[in-house]
Order: sequence, then C-alpha cells, then structure tokens
Amino acid sequence: MASDNLGELSERLRMLARTPVLLVASDYDGVVAPLVVDPMSAFPNRSTVAALRSLAELSSTHVTVVSGRSLRDLALLCRLPEEIRLVGSHGSEFDLGFAAALDSTLVTRRDELVAEVKKLGNKYDALVEEKPASVTFHFRGMDPEKQTLARDEIVRGPAGRDHIFTRTGHDILELAVIDTNKGTALDQIRRQVGAQAVLFIGDDVTDEDGFRTLRGPDVGIKVGSGPTAAQHRIADTDTVAHILALLSELRTEWLRGEGLTPIKHYSMLSDLRTAAIVSPSARIEWLCVPRVDSAAVFAQLLGGSADGYFSIADAGKAEPIGQSYRENSLVLETNYPTFTVTDYFDCSSGRTRRLAGRSDLVRVIEGSGTTVIEFAPRLDFGRVRTKLEARTDGVVVHGTSDLMVLRSPGVEWEIVDDGQHQTARATVDIGDDGIVLELRSGTGTVRPDARPEPDRRHDTDHFWTNWLGRLDLPTEKTSTVARSALTIKALSHRPTGAIVSSATTSLPEYLGGIRNWDQRYCWLREGAWAATALARLGSYAEGMSYLDWLLRVMEGRSEPERLAPVYNVTGHHLPPEADITDLAGYAGSRPVRIGNAADGQVQLDTLLQKGEPLSSEHWHLVENMVLAVSRRWTEPDHGIWEIRIPPRQHVHSKVMCWVTVDRAIAIADHFLDKPPDKWLTLRDDIATDVLERGWKPGLGSFSATYDCNELDASVLAVGLSGLLPPEDKRFQSTVDTIEHRLQQGSTVYRYTSDDGLPGREGGLNIMTSWLIDALVLVGRTEDAKALFSDLCNTVGSTGLLSTQHDPATDIALGNTPRVQAHVGLINNALNLSAGS
Repeated sequence: MASDNLGELSERLRMLARTPVLLVASDYDGVVAPLVVDPMSAFPNRSTVAALRSLAELSSTHVTVVSGRSLRDLALLCRLPEEIRLVGSHGSEFDLGFAAALDSTLVTRRDELVAEVKKLGNKYDALVEEKPASVTFHFRGMDPEKQTLARDEIVRGPAGRDHIFTRTGHDILELAVIDTNKGTALDQIRRQVGAQAVLFIGDDVTDEDGFRTLRGPDVGIKVGSGPTAAQHRIADTDTVAHILALLSELRTEWLRGEGLTPIKHYSMLSDLRTAAIVSPSARIEWLCVPRVDSAAVFAQLLGGSADGYFSIADAGKAEPIGQSYRENSLVLETNYPTFTVTDYFDCSSGRTRRLAGRSDLVRVIEGSGTTVIEFAPRLDFGRVRTKLEARTDGVVVHGTSDLMVLRSPGVEWEIVDDGQHQTARATVDIGDDGIVLELRSGTGTVRPDARPEPDRRHDTDHFWTNWLGRLDLPTEKTSTVARSALTIKALSHRPTGAIVSSATTSLPEYLGGIRNWDQRYCWLREGAWAATALARLGSYAEGMSYLDWLLRVMEGRSEPERLAPVYNVTGHHLPPEADITDLAGYAGSRPVRIGNAADGQVQLDTLLQKGEPLSSEHWHLVENMVLAVSRRWTEPDHGIWEIRIPPRQHVHSKVMCWVTVDRAIAIADHFLDKPPDKWLTLRDDIATDVLERGWKPGLGSFSATYDCNELDASVLAVGLSGLLPPEDKRFQSTVDTIEHRLQQGSTVYRYTSDDGLPGREGGLNIMTSWLIDALVLVGRTEDAKALFSDLCNTVGSTGLLSTQHDPATDIALGNTPRVQAHVGLINNALNLSAGS
C-alpha cells in the first residue's frame, strides 16, 4: 500500500538525490498537467516545468515524460525544453519517425483498427485520438449509460480481434497493434542512460506498468486515489511541483558538494598493504582489497550510499562528538555520546610483511546504548553483483574472486535487496562486552582468531607508536609532523617497498571538474621524496626498501632511460586509464578514473637516496640513472605535472637531471677513487643549459619551459636543489615573482597557464611547501614561518593533507592523504627548526 507520509517521502528523495546517475520520469496528464475535459487544453503546470528543467540541466540527471498521447501531440501541447525527453503512445514512440518504421502488416492492421474505432466515435459522439501504432477512444464528458454501451461495443468488436492489445486508463480505452507499456519504456530508457535509480510519478492505471518495474533504490509516486504498486502517494499536481522542486534542490546541493563530508575531515586506516577511508561518523566509505590499487568494495566516497559503505551509527540518531587517532598510532576512535567506535587494520603477527593474504579491518563498539550497523559491500566498484549470506557469527560475501567475510559474533543480520546488490543491517544493544566486527579479506572463515582482539589492538597500537618513537622529530609543529610521518609510513607498501602517492582515486581538484586522477600508484619521483623525508627524520628502512623495489623494477630492462614515471606497487605497468561510469564522483565530479596515462609519459627526474650504506647493486642503480640522464636529458618531456599536451623542454626536468648527476658525484667516493670526468662534464653542461635557456629577465624568473615565458612554481627547484646558491639574484627574483604572482592566501598555484585540460584547480600544497623552503633559503624566515602556519591550518581534523587547497572556499581538494603534501610539511618543519 502506498504511503502518504511526506516526511518519509522527503527522506527517500534525499537519498535519491545522491544517486550517481538518476532518471526522473513521469506521466503527462494528471502529473505534469492537471486532468481536464478537453485533452488539448491540458497545459503543463509552470512550476512543474521549471523543476523538470532544473533537473534536466544537472549533470548525470536525465528527465523524461512518458505519456499515452502521440509523440507529436505531446510535443505540441507541453512545449517542454529539449533537455527533457518525450516518449509517446505509452512507450511506443521514442522518435517522430516511429510510424514510418512500422512493418507494412502493422500499418494495414492499424488503419483498419482506426477506421473501425472512428465509426464508433461518430456513433457515440466521442473523441477518437489516432496515434502511430494505436487509437484511443475517450469517454470523458459522456453520460454513464452511453459510456457503458460504447465500452461494451468496443470490447466485443475491435478490441476482441487477434493481435490487438488493449489498455485502460482515466476515461479512455486504447487499442494498439504492438504490445508496449510504460514499464518496458522505463526499462529501455534506464539502460540507455545507465541510470542507477529511477523516480517515476504517475496517476493513471497505465502507469502501474511503470511502478511494477521499480526496484532497489527506485521511488514510485502515485498522484491521487486508487490502488497502486507505488510506494508513495501524493494528492495532486501542485504537490508534484513541490516534490520535483525539492528533488532539484537536494540534487543541486549534493552535486555542488553541500552536505558532503569535506575531504579534509576524512581519516585513513592502513596495514601497509591497503587503506580504508573513514568519515567523521565512523562510516567506511572507501576500501580496496587486497591491495591499495585493487578494485574498491566500498566506494561511497566517489558516489553515494548505493556504491558501498560500512556504517555504525547511534540508533537514536545522535551525532558523533569527536574523532581522533590514538596518540602516535593509526588506531582511530570515533566518540558518540554513549559509546566509542575503535577502528584499525590488524598489524600484529607480521601481517604487514605478507605480500598477499589476510587483511583484517577490525571495528570495536564499546560503551552503552543501541547501534545500527549496515554492511553494504559493492564488489569491483559496484560492477559485480554482490550477494550476502548471514551465518552464525557473521556474513559471507559472495561474488568476489578473493574470499571475504564479516565476523560478527552475537549480531543478528537482516539481508535486504538493494537493486542487484544486497545489504546486511542489524540493530544491536552494545552490552557489557561490546561488539567486535572483523572484515576479513583473503579468508572465508568466521571462526575466532587465535588471539583475542584486545591483544591484537595492543600490538597494532605498539606497531605504530614504536616506529614513531624512533624518529627524531623537529621542534616546529612536532605533533603535526609526527602525524605526517605516520601518514607517509601508512602509504608505504611494506611487502614490496613501493610508496604510493595516495590512498584514493578521482577526488577532484575542483568541485564538479574533470581533473580527477588515480594516484594509488608509486611515482618514482614522489616515492623518492617520501623516502628522503623519512630518512631526514631518522627512519632509513623505507628508503632502502624503496631502492630495492626500484632495483626489481629495473631487472630485465636493458635500457634504464626507458623507465616509466609510475608503476603499481608490485613494479608492473599500470592498467590503461579508464572511467568507472557507474560512479558519479565526489560532488558529482566526473569521470572517476582508474589507471593513469602518466604511465606512458616521459619524465626525466629521478632519485638518489641517502642514509644507509649502499651495496654494489645500489651503485649500479646510480650508474644506470646517470646513464639514463646522459642519453635523454636534452629531450622534451611532459614535465613534473604530466601535462597532457605535446612534450616540451621543461626547466624543472632539466634541474632534476642535474640533481641526479650531482648526487651521484657526491657519493662516488664510496665506490670509486674519484667520479668519472664525463659525469663532471655532464653536470656542468646541464647547469649551463638551464641557466642560459631557462632564465627569462623579462619575467623576472626562470620559466616553465625553455620556449615560453610562462611561470611555474616548480622552477623553485633551481635553488632548492643547489644548482644556484641562495644568494644568486636570479633565484631570489624567482622566489619573489612566484610569491607575488602564484601565491594566493595560504596556498600556491603551480601555474596559471593553459595545460590542455578544461576546468580549474586549487593551489598545490607541495608548491606552498616549496615556497616556504625557498623563503628560508633566501633568509626570509619570518615570512616562511607565517606561510607555514597558514599551511598547518589547512591540515584536516585528524592530521591529513590532500593534494590541493582552494583559498577562495577554504576547502581541501584532490586525493587524500597525499604523500607529497606531507613530505613538504615535514621538510618545512625541519628547515625552520634548523634555522631557529
């Protein structure tokens, strides 16, 4: 039975508004327009048209009107904007050329049918409406006795012929030569636009075919009285306008990011093999298993609740009062008024070293009260049908190639259908012993672990605090630096030594924009920065593991200069860049990408790690890097930013080639009596080339490329690398120019020139850090401290930094957490502490 509870309907609309791809469909008469005696006087409600237009103009939102009228009459009467698709004849007519495409047999049958029904129309003085594949007899305005006689004669006569299909509606009887209905039309449109949810509003008996096709998150609304398969009922067409306007407002807010969790307020869990992203309300909205670069099983972060989540909430709808990591660890605690949710990846018993196998995400609820738990995995970004099976002590996930279970002793689950997927829900009293939930990837058993949960939690906490306790932290922003160090450590892939750039993909660099990249991979440059930053804090193991990973990448490659700039954590090339069309993106920012085209670009910068004694294999790596530079340093490339335009001679890339040779020369004493003369010559040649061709007096700065006068903050590397001394007037002028032209508030833009991509982006946190370091170098320490303080104020509530920051709206942008951003913050603190 349909509900007329508008509060309940409003909540359903709120959920529907967050659907990645939404189809809004309705009947015309009795919905968009009121029912009137003269069908050709049924003009649309202006407020309804305005709401439909607003919806149709939103991204990933499709609007259609499915009517029993002929398509031509519908178009002439309603005059809806072209963004709204019209379908006539109860789903038969999708275009105006429909009649011409009918088979000749159907045309003959239709003509005979029309002629016969028109005779009856003349007999009873009734309106007969001819359509391309049907004819409609209108009873409206006739007295009841004549209606009965006419209906009986039609049913006994033309309606009783073979291959004639009859539909009954409000005061009409329609006879058609093809069997279609609004339900089949809705299904066809749903498939065409890839809609993941449908809102359908109707008032007629013929709309019931549409209501019966709805499923999962779909919403059906019946206008007026009468039996219906719709879930909800409203009174009249004025209420339709109100409902559509509300949906438009809710969807606009969601697509623009309002009501979304700000990127800066998310937290991360890690076991050094994969990572989970957790909202401030203890809702897991992102998780890829078995590795950080695998397909997601929870992807609400990049769509909506339909894309997978794992939530724990107060049954009385109380909001959380705070969230924080346990001091110096990655054990996360979310506090509600009467209970606490503790989340962590089990890092005990050597799990972090295992290349594949078990990953256990543990969730512990302690305190008092009642919680509502929802477990909604969606395999392969929701592209694989996900089925759940409730068993004693847990839930088994079916459909995945990797075994997955949720161990949950004492929890009684209800398994409900959500479209093609299933969701497990439970309402549980916490009790004195609390509730322990363990999401296990890589095993199908829900049997108890060999060790009690408190012991595993203690060991996990100790794993992180013990590592951090060995670091030599600076005096500037010590706790902030400690969290940055833990974040970089958490993004290290311990089994292989790779260091990924971020835990996420496709978080936008501008809300609603298309600059959405997959950064769950290891960029050689960024991994080197991360290893070096940790080495500066006193942890050298990550750098040595990273060098070993790079050695394995190079094995079997006879041409070291052909290294790609980015690999996955196992050292293999990335999958081709592709879009996940089923996901709407954070704040409607599409496309959602996996893979990265940077895999096929040329970048000439590389690394040289200091700290630990290097072996002969590491020395051969250094030799190969210098060889690669000698062969290719004069070539154009795509630069540090992987700009998607033809390669150019980027100043930053040349400087990094100089750095490679310079650092190789610096450590040659460990292996050789003296560095090769050709290395010294190569270093000098690169420096001369940069200084002669990169410096632009008219710009007052080094330029982005040799052949332009465009400004790019990455040229700060000329001084940060040591190619120029801090007192050199050219470097000092470059710092001043970038500060005045690319800094805005608390952030620094990398450039403002055209990069071949549409849309905008925020300021880049790593460039802000580079400017801070440059200010320290040129002796402007107080300015550096002020900008560093501003940077630290942009750090999220639990200490994470994303890729970018928008100074206009003061929001974080881009993937989170981002290694390069945390590297920059650590280097800033170290450099400022050294000068204080």
